[in-house]
Amino acid sequence: MGSYIPSTNAERRIMLEALGMSSVDELFAVLPEKTRAGELAIPSGMGEMELHDKVTVMAGKNKVFPTIFRGAGAYRHYIPAAVTRITSNETFLTAYTPYQAEISQGILQSIFEYQTMICELTGMDASNASLYDGASAAAEAVAMCRERKKHGIYVSATTNPRITETIRTYCFGSGAPLTIIPEKDGRTDKEALSAMLEKDPQAACVYVQQPNYYGLLEDGEAIAAIVHSYGAKLVAGVNPISLGVYEAPGVWGADIAAGEGQPLGLPLGFGGPYLGFLTCKAPLMRSLPGRIVGETTDSRGQRAFVLTLQAREQHIRREKASSNVCTNQALCALTAAVYMSVMGPAGLEDVASQCHAKARYAAARISAIPGFALKHSGEFFHEFVTACPDTEKTLAVLESHGILGGLPLEDGSLLWCVTEMIGKDDIDRLVDILKGEVL
Repeated sequence: MGSYIPSTNAERRIMLEALGMSSVDELFAVLPEKTRAGELAIPSGMGEMELHDKVTVMAGKNKVFPTIFRGAGAYRHYIPAAVTRITSNETFLTAYTPYQAEISQGILQSIFEYQTMICELTGMDASNASLYDGASAAAEAVAMCRERKKHGIYVSATTNPRITETIRTYCFGSGAPLTIIPEKDGRTDKEALSAMLEKDPQAACVYVQQPNYYGLLEDGEAIAAIVHSYGAKLVAGVNPISLGVYEAPGVWGADIAAGEGQPLGLPLGFGGPYLGFLTCKAPLMRSLPGRIVGETTDSRGQRAFVLTLQAREQHIRREKASSNVCTNQALCALTAAVYMSVMGPAGLEDVASQCHAKARYAAARISAIPGFALKHSGEFFHEFVTACPDTEKTLAVLESHGILGGLPLEDGSLLWCVTEMIGKDDIDRLVDILKGEVL
């Protein structure tokens, strides 16, 4: 397929007729009106160069910040040129999620390599072929833990609120009770967790984010010990870049690890497409939703790859299925695999180390400004929370200088993020602006 081959009006009409529809508007009628762009203000019959110039002017109205101090689940990292070049090959770019992956050894091998690297990164035994995003991966991970007599779901209050809401939606659909574990000084309250599990023999699992929503490191090993002592399972939501310097969840006791794979070579992209990864220990392997690729040998003894362990509603009795997921983010998973291959263990460690070191420098400088005190103590990765004297004014001033400031939280504080894309000069400039124009 070429880079730009539009369908003709006749072809579109044939497709609509096959669907029993009369217009494209009818096809997209299920989408909310406000999410549909409608007709673009572009005259018909324009030449390519003239059209390019007009669209460039239109695109210039988007606000793209050259300096970003915000994360909260979506992070700006450097993407090596090789990642974009390899994955933009039309062989990969135009291949829709492979419904018949069984016939393509190339697709199967790319998924197998992705699974292998994600397992090595998280310290787990098995991985699926990816999910839509980190939030859906977290919800699917929680669903894996439900049993006939154990269906209580516990989620730490230090979890990203958008992930909590996605899990809540899944729980609503399945009828599983969801309980929020309170936080204490920005971290999961371990004493409260222990007391809650002691009263609930039907607790199925506990979901804890590491690093948590405030960027802080949870006491994963201690939480795992508490959860397992009451017969429940521990699901860890992890930032894959942080695993370049911190111990893998499979090492400190998590039964399942899930997370957002966007930091692994995927651009912010105005919110997507992103990638959810989901891994587990061997005893839970048969509960993994979606596709899983295994390695085997063919009739000639040659290395080959096959789809395996597909506990999907299409392959087993519908009432026995734990998930309705039947697709994956093949191109995004391939991108993550290429990114991890290009970076290698040393490269990932370097990125994580830079994020950590620069965030600590930024936290020290920002919190030294009157009114911007650090809200929590202890170890954090690349995000931290500070008080803020005037959130609205602060963000407006920074925006006027081309800087996207921290994410405003409900209590008026700001959640800052620093990645390897931020330099010392950027941090010093931010501090000078806060001192000179906000105070």
